[in-house]
Amino acid sequence: MSGELIKLRIKAYKDEQFTKKVGDGEFKTLLNPEQYKFNYKIEQNEDQAPGTSAAAPRFNKAPPENLELEFVFDRTGVVVDYGKPGTADDNAFRDEGNGIIDDIEKFKKVIFDYNGEEHKPNYLIISWGTLLFKGTLSEMEIIFKLFKPDGTPLRATARAKFKGFVEDNLRVAKENNSSPDLTHVREVKEGDTLPLMTFRIYGDSKYYLEVARVNRITNFRKLSVGQMIYFPPIEKTS
Repeated sequence: MSGELIKLRIKAYKDEQFTKKVGDGEFKTLLNPEQYKFNYKIEQNEDQAPGTSAAAPRFNKAPPENLELEFVFDRTGVVVDYGKPGTADDNAFRDEGNGIIDDIEKFKKVIFDYNGEEHKPNYLIISWGTLLFKGTLSEMEIIFKLFKPDGTPLRATARAKFKGFVEDNLRVAKENNSSPDLTHVREVKEGDTLPLMTFRIYGDSKYYLEVARVNRITNFRKLSVGQMIYFPPIEKTS
């Protein structure tokens, strides 16, 4: 619907392939952020070679980008949710007894709590408009700003930093600067099959099972459009 307010969403997954959703592992912001910030970093090796007077910076690698977001929690009844139909008074974020405690706990459960089985943070997909980010939480601070007479918080700001996540196979392909061919990462297009893509890379489709194994693809007959597949160096056999 044109003009409909879309809320920023965070979905939590147990696995790095983003296939196993965490139970009740979705958070929708009460209020959309006013801004978000990407941080990019290029690492350089400036070691000085023996017998030289100066070190020439040498490109090393570009780690995954980081995302910074600020979340606002408010149960004062002043803020209005314009994303729902009805009057402004009907849609105010009102205190239901616990202030913002329940909102904060839901937020922390999705982005901060450890996965009990793996004992590591959840893998997250953050989406809003053109923003689509995969990563894990690296740092968070919550600032409580307004309280009820009994000390129950009614307003808070959470500032979170997320580390971008790139699957290990894709990272190896992108950072393998010793390889003579750096074009071994392919995006699945409409009509692509794994044997066909394997034939384009190696000139022979018989290596598709090896490619499926490396990418942990269990059903090679059903690829998803937009899926990224890593084609490793393979010693060809006759």
